[in-house]
Amino acid sequence: MRRLAAVLVLLPLLACGSSRVSLTGEMRYGTTAEENYQAGLEEVKAERWDEATKLFEYVKTKFPFAKQATLADLQLADIKFAQELFAEAAAAYQAFGQLHPTHEQVDYARFRVGLSLFKDAPSDFALFPPPSEKDQRAIREAAKSLQEFVTAWPKSKYLPEAEKTLAEAQGRLAEHEWYAAGFYASRGKWPGAAGRLETLLKLYPGSQREVEAFFLLADAYGKMGERFRAQQTLQKLVATHPEDPRRAEAERLLAGLR
Repeated sequence: MRRLAAVLVLLPLLACGSSRVSLTGEMRYGTTAEENYQAGLEEVKAERWDEATKLFEYVKTKFPFAKQATLADLQLADIKFAQELFAEAAAAYQAFGQLHPTHEQVDYARFRVGLSLFKDAPSDFALFPPPSEKDQRAIREAAKSLQEFVTAWPKSKYLPEAEKTLAEAQGRLAEHEWYAAGFYASRGKWPGAAGRLETLLKLYPGSQREVEAFFLLADAYGKMGERFRAQQTLQKLVATHPEDPRRAEAERLLAGLR
């Protein structure tokens, strides 16, 4: 009875396992690059990442000059991404772009470099400090990579998603500058606050913090005794956001500086 029970337990596990893996755990490889590549794609669909990786690596090793070997490189990067190994995925996509600069899917690889870097950046998970307080190196790298992609491939089908991700990355960077500016302002360190706000307005135009940044920058200049620069800042606010409900407040402050 115990032996029968053990067999019954194993049957579902065997049924959902890969047909490419023998009962002894060894991989069954095909005779051609295409056969092994297609088998790898089947394993990817089933999310059997280890088996898929072995098949794609086999294609690269045994058929290095076949077109499937190049495609296997891209599939291996996709597997890293699917496993949320984003730093490794970014490196793999980067390598693909460098090794195959004229490949028809190079735009996909270059887009996924930026997306992987963005996914690898600190999250806003509730148990941790908000993204604005964290190290921004990863998100800066992501924004740089995505901006390069948008510039280099303006007709790519991945452009809309790249632009959306880039806007989100830039928004997070703008939020970080806003956080830093608030830190300096709360301590009366107005030159430091002004520097951060100038960076926010210059590098991330159109961010959700833009109007607030104009107001705080004008206030910082005022605290520093730079009335003319405060006037210029408020004038730019009125010119760039004529429909903003806070325009009247900006004009009132501007009138007080004249």
